[in-house]
Amino acid sequence: MGSDLTVANAARVSYAKESAELSERDIRLIKFLAKEGHTSPFRHAIAQFEIYAPLMVARQWWKYIVGSAHQEGTGDSLDAWNESSRRYVTEEPTFYIPQADEWRSAPENSKQGSGDPIETERGKYFNYNLRKYIQQGEHLYDLALESGICAEQARLFLPAYGMYVRWYWTASLQSVAHFLAQRLEHDAQVEIQAYAKAILTLIEPRFPVAIGELIPKKEDE
Repeated sequence: MGSDLTVANAARVSYAKESAELSERDIRLIKFLAKEGHTSPFRHAIAQFEIYAPLMVARQWWKYIVGSAHQEGTGDSLDAWNESSRRYVTEEPTFYIPQADEWRSAPENSKQGSGDPIETERGKYFNYNLRKYIQQGEHLYDLALESGICAEQARLFLPAYGMYVRWYWTASLQSVAHFLAQRLEHDAQVEIQAYAKAILTLIEPRFPVAIGELIPKKEDE
């Protein structure tokens, strides 16, 4: 909902003025707002996404939203999140399993994040064991349902963090831009970086001026 023009007009309403079409003057205004940290006009444009991601990504995403909403100038109360629930949904679960060459080592100088990829042969070993673990969980989940156990308890058998979930995320342009600025960084978790890049690809054509000013460009881009 909205466009770059929405941002400019939200700022101009203080003077009871409005533009019918985006002009160079409006673009200069948007650049000024972004540079000076005047974020409220960017909250009048809204974006909605339907997302399908592993639970480990969803929970990191959700923690970002809860945290940013309580930090002055970084979030807003417009964020909405509605997620599918295994209390009600009993369709066959889908799981994220890294490829053999996608397993990463622990970083040497940090307690979080990841380091270099491990050897592919070791990756194959962890692939095999993860698949076995998931298969066992799915078997027990199905068995519990077939035995009459309610879905909200049967789901306890499912390996949670790699399981895909689906949700709607509705947020202001400012909130989306803040998410991107955080999750496009090189030290963000690789999996959520991939989703952030997809969000950027989707939203940039709709708000090219605002996103161009709110998301800092990397030197190698």
